[in-house]
Amino acid sequence: MAEPLKVGLAGVGTVGTAVIRLLAEGRDKLAARGGRPIEVVAVSARSRGKRRNIDLKKFRWVADPVALARDPSIDVLVEVIGGAGDPAKRAVETALAAGKPVVTANKALLARHGHRLAMLAERHRAVLDFEAAVAGGIPIVKTLREGLNGNSFTRIYGILNGTCNYILSRMEEGRLTFEECLRDAQRLGYAEADPTFDVEGHDTAQKLAILASLAFGTKVDPDAVYVEGISSITPADLDAADELGYRIKLLGVAVRTEAGIEQRVHPTMVPKETAIAQVMGVTNAVTVDADGLAPITLVGPGAGGTATASAVVSDLADIARGVRAPPFGHPAARMTTIRKAPMQRHEGGYYIRLLARDRPGSAATIARRLAQQRISLESIMQRHEVRTAPRASRSGNTGDPVPVILITYATSEDAVRKALAAVRRDRVISGRPQVIRIEKN
Repeated sequence: MAEPLKVGLAGVGTVGTAVIRLLAEGRDKLAARGGRPIEVVAVSARSRGKRRNIDLKKFRWVADPVALARDPSIDVLVEVIGGAGDPAKRAVETALAAGKPVVTANKALLARHGHRLAMLAERHRAVLDFEAAVAGGIPIVKTLREGLNGNSFTRIYGILNGTCNYILSRMEEGRLTFEECLRDAQRLGYAEADPTFDVEGHDTAQKLAILASLAFGTKVDPDAVYVEGISSITPADLDAADELGYRIKLLGVAVRTEAGIEQRVHPTMVPKETAIAQVMGVTNAVTVDADGLAPITLVGPGAGGTATASAVVSDLADIARGVRAPPFGHPAARMTTIRKAPMQRHEGGYYIRLLARDRPGSAATIARRLAQQRISLESIMQRHEVRTAPRASRSGNTGDPVPVILITYATSEDAVRKALAAVRRDRVISGRPQVIRIEKN
């Protein structure tokens, strides 16, 4: 049997220790499949004395991950430190410049520096693999880069953040508020103490930028992604979605349009009968639309030490077998600068929830503003709370603002924004309108 593939592991946290464990448990099977064993020979982390659930004594300790990347005794660098900057960035650059393969789970690094790292890898004939950076245990990178490399993609979208999907699932199942479900997610370890990066959509945006690059051959550009989070979603929205035959999911969507590549992250209503609507809890899912194929949906664990480590080990097995592919599926020199489709040009159906003031002419004013923007309505739902007696206002009108739910036929983002801005100026609604886009098959 050939000499072992010697791995230098930068980062020995949850994912790093899971990588060590999976390589040990699957040693014989991996060796048989790849034609050579895969062995971790050296490790690097911020703290040598930190308590871990694994014995590191048999591995050589290297304090500096950049020195580990430079070490001639390792064949491949696995980077699971995280972060878009140093030391992860410098360690990866050092390994690639030396012609060494790199396996990384670092979505932030790839989202910010992916194209430059791909250029560096190809210049030095080094492998750069990153299955673990997007959707954890779902093999979406290989699917786009290798499995479907003969297809032309029209759209890719999915649930890319388990924290958000867990919160929305719990809100729906338990009729709970966002705040209640966030606290529950934090207690279970699904959400960080500061959950902003997850719940406001930024984690999903980084992953979507990587997927868009793989699908469309564009340079990774997270700044081209329109981002909204889930903190504004209420039980009333989830109830209305259920009644209308939808579920609300935080989706990352990248689609080719005549105006360019549209990349957006936001709460989305999806029909209940679709595969992606059935995905609940912390699970992730990605749907790919390609020419000549029915939509393909991949579902699986999107995070966690074992799921992410499984993707890392899969990349290592490819390297052991000698599998090589351009990092983003296209030669880096041919990747194009993304032509960003303005969000205002987005077209589709919309869910709009308004608190209409209960006075004569409010409904007519709302209808007139929508008509001015040529927005046609598929349905209207008006909900009155049951009261034992109406409550008079100072103006002589009765009742509190009335929730009105509008479902539009396909229209543009620009039209919806202009219509709602005019309605607010008319002072016939209270508060800010809730707007959720609808994603059809």
